[in-house]
Amino acid sequence: MSFSLVCLPFAGGGASFYRTWNRLGVEGVRVLAPQLPGREERFADEPFTEVGKAAAHLADETQRLATGDDPVALFGHSFGAMLAHETARELQARGFSRLRHLFVSGAPLVPEQRGQWVPDLDDDTFAAGIEEIAGYRHPAFDNPELRAMLLPALRADVAMHQTYRPDPAGRPLALPVTALRGADDHLVGRAQLEQWSAVTTGTFRTAELPGGHMYLVDSARDLLQWTADHLE
Repeated sequence: MSFSLVCLPFAGGGASFYRTWNRLGVEGVRVLAPQLPGREERFADEPFTEVGKAAAHLADETQRLATGDDPVALFGHSFGAMLAHETARELQARGFSRLRHLFVSGAPLVPEQRGQWVPDLDDDTFAAGIEEIAGYRHPAFDNPELRAMLLPALRADVAMHQTYRPDPAGRPLALPVTALRGADDHLVGRAQLEQWSAVTTGTFRTAELPGGHMYLVDSARDLLQWTADHLE
């Protein structure tokens, strides 16, 4: 069975991170990566500051990109897990019947508060803090011009993530949900993955893959193969 895997970015990330995954040679998986405003070729566009507006945009893009009749799954890592969940809810509300699975990765359902440092810090301190809590250094941080273009979107993403709270009155999903983490992730523990069981009336499972919080950087092919093997 072939399917489209719509991959949503971690904080500050762009679509190019995922678009290369189509060259990894995993049969039956077509990776689609919508681009959010404020990054890469859309760096001049104002980034979203409200989760609902971002989810509506990503639902539009999912319906536009996922052509054909293949089933569709959503994948989001860290900040992207929140986006994937809210996009899945939006697609379900629209009656998009080809959505078959939600994969959320490296995130609890309710973001933990890590202090109120995000809006006010200077660029150097902000970038260093992001690198510390994410366990990942964005390549653009090594280029002053690229970093200057990235930081507004990254600040918007992190602020949006920190203030996000899922709507407890919202209709739960009616599809399988899988919550993943890197086995050595020091930011998200196994118990936090279990929080995601509350978002669906369908099948729920958790899984661990080798690596730390950003395990998908070095293990993209293994992750893609895992999703293909476990799509319901």
